[in-house]
Amino acid sequence: MSFDLSVWALPTGATPDQVRAAVQRCREGRHREQQPDPRLVAFYRAITGSYPDRPAGPGTPWEVAPLHTACDHIEMNLVPTCEDQVLLDIERLAATHDLMLFDAQDGTVYPPPTRVTP
Repeated sequence: MSFDLSVWALPTGATPDQVRAAVQRCREGRHREQQPDPRLVAFYRAITGSYPDRPAGPGTPWEVAPLHTACDHIEMNLVPTCEDQVLLDIERLAATHDLMLFDAQDGTVYPPPTRVTP
């Protein structure tokens, strides 16, 4: 069973509930038709630069490759034995590119540190 994370490019100030609603729309197959958000493009290039998904070679962290990409999110299905460093890299890059991180296992949403409000 994979460990599933996704990163979301939503407007500044988006709430965890808005991220969960966007996840639900994706699960229902409802995707907007527009150009990919530049933050996602930069995240994808960075994460696949370290962990290629086309092709996904031996030792890849990806349970499913290529990664699911849409205009507002990227879904990553990771192997259960994925190294902690991969998760740390995903979190770091999500913060670097101002993306919200959704943990599909429990529905937790992690905003980038720059978006955390007191």
